[in-house]
Amino acid sequence: MARCIISTGSGPMAEITIVGAGVAGLCVATELAARSIPFRIIEREGTPGPHACSWWAGGMLAPFCEGESAEEPVVRLGQEAAPWWQRHTGKVSHEGTLVLALERDRGELERFARRTSGHERLGAHAIACAEPDLATRASEALFFPSEAHIAPRATLAALVDNLKASGTTIEQGEDIPQTGTVIDCRGLAARGKLTGLRGVKGEMALLRCPDIELTRPVRLLHPRHPLYIVPRGQGLYMLGATQIESAERGRVTARSLLELLSAAYALHPAFGEAEVIEIGADARPAFPDNLPRIVKNGRVIHVNGLFRHGFLLAPALARMVADYVTGGQRPEFYHED
Repeated sequence: MARCIISTGSGPMAEITIVGAGVAGLCVATELAARSIPFRIIEREGTPGPHACSWWAGGMLAPFCEGESAEEPVVRLGQEAAPWWQRHTGKVSHEGTLVLALERDRGELERFARRTSGHERLGAHAIACAEPDLATRASEALFFPSEAHIAPRATLAALVDNLKASGTTIEQGEDIPQTGTVIDCRGLAARGKLTGLRGVKGEMALLRCPDIELTRPVRLLHPRHPLYIVPRGQGLYMLGATQIESAERGRVTARSLLELLSAAYALHPAFGEAEVIEIGADARPAFPDNLPRIVKNGRVIHVNGLFRHGFLLAPALARMVADYVTGGQRPEFYHED
């Protein structure tokens, strides 16, 4: 797409270049395109893929569940996510989230209930109606009916297709343009430019288990090894949970994989016979408070620090960035370097 001129609302007329085509960059591009704002987008690898941490995400649009440990803005702004993804991709499953604990960990369920809102309590009969294959696994659960989930890879591909249809193709490259407004969405690759940005490692496993059928994300609470399982359809399930203070990327440890699989087996023994399709890991970019930031540094606007809330908060951040470059509206997470 040809580069064009646009007012940033806070300075001279400038060209806009988005750098990075992970979930943050593609959401910003989608917001600008929806407002008919010209831009170009460049990505080191040319297309979304396993080089980006969003490739390994669970895709849970679960703002109320995240309120168990996240700050208030995550819950409030995360509620924008499901409608945004539905509007731009049509690929959202609105099945809610089921949170449960084994009887020995019943106290974890009570703790989770106290720290969250937007849930209903389910007894054994209601659990059996919601997820028949979990009928004997717990006598009580929390159900978050307004939450949703997506398949991250298919969803990213849908955004790319939409951009192509509107005339925007992703250019391969990594050089920061020397002129114009740059919206830097490179995640950890921008660590040298942003004070306090760190890596938080997350690991996942993709299993095929046709002997169990789940229709919605399930969170199994455990004091040491909490687990979430997200259905991907056709007997596929994504397992995730690990959160390690490390910028290491791409290596899943045997201990982490053992913990993931053991927790899944505890949820349902059928997972013990599952086929391991894929394992993966990456480092999520995060600031000390685990909240994202929109950082203005000269003509560069950094959109970063999504932590584990990439698909949940990227739509809200993209809206803020678009409001800022078009009308100078100061974003909620605005910082200056």
